[in-house]
Amino acid sequence: MNDAPDVIDDLSLAPPMAATGNGWALVSDRVMGGVSSGRMTREIVDGRDAIRMRGSVRLENNGGFLQIALDLGKDGAEVDARQWAGIRLDAFGNGRTYNLHLRSSDIRHPWESYRQSFRAPPDWTTVFLPFDGFTPHRTDQPLNPARLRRLGIVAIGRAFEADIAVADIRFYSSSAAH
Repeated sequence: MNDAPDVIDDLSLAPPMAATGNGWALVSDRVMGGVSSGRMTREIVDGRDAIRMRGSVRLENNGGFLQIALDLGKDGAEVDARQWAGIRLDAFGNGRTYNLHLRSSDIRHPWESYRQSFRAPPDWTTVFLPFDGFTPHRTDQPLNPARLRRLGIVAIGRAFEADIAVADIRFYSSSAAH
């Protein structure tokens, strides 16, 4: 296990690589028979370098999500983020609500996660997502920040056109929170 540095991705490496040394990946509900479709790009959004996810979230065939995901540790290893209060990211979107999903070593099934929602307005906004604000989804295990493995920016749960860009994703300390 490695202690988590504060920077998750500052977009300093060539796409799709993140500062963690891992690559971002687009995942859709098509992995389970859904019909949502999207794309992930690296582009300048309103003057800032960003990772952008756009697409159609559709509910047919028990679907309903698009996600850009990033492993936090090398080769899928867990990271210990206990020294941090949560995750902060800069978001720009279409005014819709999105989720940040976390996965930890305590998660055994692909449908389990820890979730927190946030709004992505049509201007760059810094969003603070404290660890104690994440809700367990389809698991009874509480979130343990010492065992984090993966994060995802997710458009989920309703039919809509997703358009969200993120930049400068990092862990934050309680003294840095708004």
